[in-house]
Amino acid sequence: MRTSSRRWVTVLGSTGSIGVSTLDVIARHPERYQVYALTAHTSKEALLAQCLAHRPQVAVLDGEVDAEWLRQALADAGQATDVRAGREALCQVAREACVDTVMAAIVGAAGLMPSLAAAEAGKRVLLANKEALVMSGALFMQAVARSGATLLPIDSEHNAIYQCLPTQHRGGLARYGVRQLLLTASGGPFRTWSAPALADVTPEQACAHPNWSMGRKISVDSATLMNKGLELIEACWLFDATPEQIEVVVHPQSVIHSMAAYADGSVIAQLGNPDMRTPIAYGLAWPERIDAGVETLDLFQVARLDFEAPDEVRFPCLRLAREAMQKGGAAPAILNAANEIAVEAFLAGTLGFEAIARVVAEVLALPYAGDADSIENVLAADQWARQQAVEQLSKHARSLDEQG
Repeated sequence: MRTSSRRWVTVLGSTGSIGVSTLDVIARHPERYQVYALTAHTSKEALLAQCLAHRPQVAVLDGEVDAEWLRQALADAGQATDVRAGREALCQVAREACVDTVMAAIVGAAGLMPSLAAAEAGKRVLLANKEALVMSGALFMQAVARSGATLLPIDSEHNAIYQCLPTQHRGGLARYGVRQLLLTASGGPFRTWSAPALADVTPEQACAHPNWSMGRKISVDSATLMNKGLELIEACWLFDATPEQIEVVVHPQSVIHSMAAYADGSVIAQLGNPDMRTPIAYGLAWPERIDAGVETLDLFQVARLDFEAPDEVRFPCLRLAREAMQKGGAAPAILNAANEIAVEAFLAGTLGFEAIARVVAEVLALPYAGDADSIENVLAADQWARQQAVEQLSKHARSLDEQG
């Protein structure tokens, strides 16, 4: 039964790094928050441990077999959590009437529909899923406007910009005296590597981020700078900006999380230790501030802050993302889908690191007649791009065989 003094939270993707950090912040404030639902893809053992620790009313897994395993395990432990399975169950726990806040942290296109369901239901949406805006930015922002949902970005960069802007910033940045948004990037683990050296990058190297602890797919995206390209697309939708109003700045220390440059020459920055619990706590408590379990930044220990321009020759994914946003329509969804397929192939050891961008560019260059004016059309573009990316992977494999 709902306790009126606490906010009820659904955590979509609770076993991932963002989900784990969210539960850590929630556990620090039991007087403020109660977990309503936890969801995972296939990590049933991890979800079981979370259910026993946080006692949600509902738990969701992707498959019925895993869900039945979790039901039995919880029953054996004497816990009455309702276990459900499937994509529709994810949407249900995102829109449930008793839920105040939804952490949307499912990685990839699988997170689109439940994130959209939360927006349509008027929830406080803590958006950590990139695809909701990359694939269907116009549709998602329209849903937020119609329902009156509160949209709070959780990516550290977007959360930083949100903190640096006036409370009301819709209707164009210039209206509020904002000249430019400065999106910071660590540069990833290969920032200083030469182009020839990138040809021999392994998945293990790509997943070893110098500053952040992230999942494998996001870590690879960070290494290629595609992650920053996707964030540029997100920022356009979140802050009603054009791609030309957003500049990416490589900042290896990851201390300044992003900045806003104003017409009077001021640049306002948000600084902090690289810990995702800070933006998560900001989203959970906004407009208040609560303890996130993160130490205050020690500027004497940091000592220096470095900045440089991104190299779009060695890391062309950033340029491809900007071009996709400028093109509009289904192009961002196509970019995202092709990248997901290419990254999967790289992690599986069947595609070279430097070929990720080539596959994405090849798919983007193909003619596509569809649009992105409905969720059905967005999903159709996503599926088309995945099929085209698989075909490009086959061509790359045949070319390598012929060379061998």
